[in-house]
Amino acid sequence: MAKKEKETAKGAAKAGKGKTAEAAEVAQMPADYEPRLLKQFKEQIVPSLMKRFGLKNVLEVPRLEKVILNVGIGEAHQDQKLLDSVLDELATITGQKPIVTRAKKSISNFKLRAGMQVGARVTLRRWQMYEFVDKLFNLAIPRVRDFRGLPDKSFDGRGNYTIGIREQIVFPEIDYDKVEKIHGMDITFVTTAPNDEQAFALLEELGCPFRRRQGAVQAATA
Repeated sequence: MAKKEKETAKGAAKAGKGKTAEAAEVAQMPADYEPRLLKQFKEQIVPSLMKRFGLKNVLEVPRLEKVILNVGIGEAHQDQKLLDSVLDELATITGQKPIVTRAKKSISNFKLRAGMQVGARVTLRRWQMYEFVDKLFNLAIPRVRDFRGLPDKSFDGRGNYTIGIREQIVFPEIDYDKVEKIHGMDITFVTTAPNDEQAFALLEELGCPFRRRQGAVQAATA
């Protein structure tokens, strides 16, 4: 009995070590490196937001907590090749290994059973998050056909913002000739902002290309 418990504990420790190493690989920032947008946030955006909202403490300044990319693939449970392609593309876009998402409950109309593969997801934090956001706002989104700005109505009331990208090929890392299937994705920005107003200001300062509001347009043309 004691031997069995010892082996179980040893196995758990080994698994825990593996998870720790994997997390360190994701979270550790290269030495002597700081993303351009993170540096800009510290030096310019924080003072700007403090002045804009009359904040007295740096810790009150809203900031990005994480960015979540989610791809839903209806055929994922039937086509493993397609799912593998989506996983590879998300890894290429984000520089981080995605996880497979599975159905939480069965839906007979869609021939879906709980536990079936339905897509993939990546959660970005720290320096990888800032690198991705910088690339998204300045390289990927402007490549969207007939782009006129992102809507400012997609906040959830708690300071979080979600947008939908229709085609993964807007990201410069994706080779169109190697794409298995064109698909979209949802991107959610989770912030520490207490309300949507501060979340909007934060994303705007980070370079989010929001659609120009009617009031701003009228003021510019007056």
